[in-house]
Amino acid sequence: MKKIILTFGLISGAISSLMMAATMPFQHAIPYDKALIVGYTSIVLSFLLVFFGMRSYRDNAAGGRITFAKAFGVGIAITLISCLCYVVTWEIIYFNFMHNFMDDYNAHAIAKVKASGASPAAIQQKLEQLKKSRELYENPIYNAALTFIEPFPVGLVMTLISALVVKRKAPLLANSAVTASS
Repeated sequence: MKKIILTFGLISGAISSLMMAATMPFQHAIPYDKALIVGYTSIVLSFLLVFFGMRSYRDNAAGGRITFAKAFGVGIAITLISCLCYVVTWEIIYFNFMHNFMDDYNAHAIAKVKASGASPAAIQQKLEQLKKSRELYENPIYNAALTFIEPFPVGLVMTLISALVVKRKAPLLANSAVTASS
């Protein structure tokens, strides 16, 4: 079981990490609204491995049957490994290569507030809120926690859906089917 979880968790994490690393150089070319779509699409694609990991466990380690609870356990373990890979990748990218990310994001958020016709007081309030967020984001633990909760809900939903799909009760014995028809 551990081998299946590690294998599928690391493959899922590698997909999400590689997609993040591949798309980050284009952060200025993709508008923030569209970047969210690209980012979450790659996260969903990486979490398809949760389904395949559960199915592999069911078919290869559990004799073709698995309960919802066991499938959920396998899936959530794969999800956690994948999320940890995602967090480690972001921490490396942010603190070593894209330390200006929050400044760029904050500039985008302020421009959006100004374009909405907000009052100077509302703009000032938003500036203060963004400044505080920027300071908190410099803490690696806070940064990691925020980064973890980005893909985790997607993985949780994929785990729940996949566990419902792959669960399979014990197959009927061949003798009981023959006896019942006699």
